[in-house]
Amino acid sequence: MTDQDQRKLGKILWDIADQLRGAMNADDFRDYMLSFLFLRYLSDNYVAAAQKELGTDYPDNSDQPGTSPLQIWYECNLDDAPEFEKQMRRKVHYVIEPRYLWSNIAEMARTHDDELLNNLQAGFSYIENESFQSTFQGLFSEINLASEKLGRDYLQRNAKLCTIITKIAEGLMEFSTDSDTLGDAYEYLIGQFAAGSGKKAGEFYTPQQISRILSGIVTLDSQEPSTGPKEHLESVMDFACGSGSLLLNVRNRMGPHGIGKIYGQEKNITTYNLARMNMLLHGVKDSEFEIFHGDTLTNDWEFLRELNPAKKPYFDAVVANPPFSYRWTPNEALGEDVRFKNYGLAPKSAADFAFLLHGFHFLKEEGVMAIILPHGVLFRGGAEARIRHKLLTDGHIDTIIGLPPNLFFSTGIPVCILVLKKCKKPDDVLFINAAEHFEKGKRQNRLAEEHIEKIIDTYKYRKEEERYSRRVEMDEIEGHGYNLNISRYISTAIPEPEIDLKTVNKDLVSFDKKIRAARDKHNAFLKELGLPPLPGE
Repeated sequence: MTDQDQRKLGKILWDIADQLRGAMNADDFRDYMLSFLFLRYLSDNYVAAAQKELGTDYPDNSDQPGTSPLQIWYECNLDDAPEFEKQMRRKVHYVIEPRYLWSNIAEMARTHDDELLNNLQAGFSYIENESFQSTFQGLFSEINLASEKLGRDYLQRNAKLCTIITKIAEGLMEFSTDSDTLGDAYEYLIGQFAAGSGKKAGEFYTPQQISRILSGIVTLDSQEPSTGPKEHLESVMDFACGSGSLLLNVRNRMGPHGIGKIYGQEKNITTYNLARMNMLLHGVKDSEFEIFHGDTLTNDWEFLRELNPAKKPYFDAVVANPPFSYRWTPNEALGEDVRFKNYGLAPKSAADFAFLLHGFHFLKEEGVMAIILPHGVLFRGGAEARIRHKLLTDGHIDTIIGLPPNLFFSTGIPVCILVLKKCKKPDDVLFINAAEHFEKGKRQNRLAEEHIEKIIDTYKYRKEEERYSRRVEMDEIEGHGYNLNISRYISTAIPEPEIDLKTVNKDLVSFDKKIRAARDKHNAFLKELGLPPLPGE
């Protein structure tokens, strides 16, 4: 799918959303829109696999155009259905009964079938609890099909859903329905809804351009980035994963078989559901990822609370874009938590370092962590200064990247990327000041391809460039009181050109002689004409 097609499909779907949401705000309608797109993907993927599995036994529905071929097959092969579904679970990891397939849902919508709403509700429940080998309970929990925003009674709600689904079906008709296409459309819509959500967008969306920087960094060899990307990552973790786009960027860099398993955690229930759908919609099988709904700071994921050192999970790569300067409640129990015990607790006014230490704790010895944080973590005092000091003296902060302002939907403040390692070769810290390298936009600034590649390339080869990047030794950082404010180490001021006074004086004398000669010559002409001379010295 070309970029132009992607934008076209995304715009079609966004226009549909804009026209049809009626009494709903954009955030509410987002859940309906994205869920229907997800159902379309699951259905198309399943039908394609079923057609391959059944081969010549796959029915022709030309004489029953309103009935799906799978429905016809089921009606004629009831005894064979269990074995067929067993094979489908083995190959595509899920099953969808024909009545819940998108084609049937869309046909019911087109014909204004009064049972559409009931069938859709049953279909969502079936997918959550029975379709997959592992259950996806609550996947559609944020979609209230009984909402009065859809209509005052059942028939009005049913009619509204018929209109929405028919429009979506028509909008998708001319486009390919493979996972890349619908995945791109899903990401586009998440971005569009994020743009309309203002500060709330920070709960679920990291701009693609920034995701690409983080994924580009953590997929390089941790000890020798210049040797290029790793061949395989056993695991990658995002403990504030939002809609999962950052994790998917890492997977895209590594290829579909380049990561053993993807792990994510998300506190917001709506966003948690978006992430699970996003994974499946991008072709990540349910056995290849695990997203947990829960609070990262209190670490309520049992998987991460394993006490047996032999079983405790650690990750090859950790990426994160946690909420900036999030207020939290540090307490005595957290002070003894193994994640924070050696560093101290982040202040209650800003949990930035608490998020960082959580991710860092679960990083493998040879792993790489890249986290997006506000600039304040580089220079704020108190508890944050103590944490920063220990991370530096223990040799864990590898690179600091300053990004331009106004890249996010949720905030206009400039942010930075911290790259951390438990074992790193260089004794210095690489500072990259990319704050002035961007394309200015009306509502948002953006990083072009060359800006992204320049950052990754500078990290990869640890390049130094005047006014852009510099390797700074620890004694210099110590001299600045372990303050990591980028402007202390990289000056962005353009130096005034040096003036050679002897040369300037020589030029002035020469100019003066030429002026005198020209005036004398001109006065000679004036004298011949009987006119008064030009005034002079």
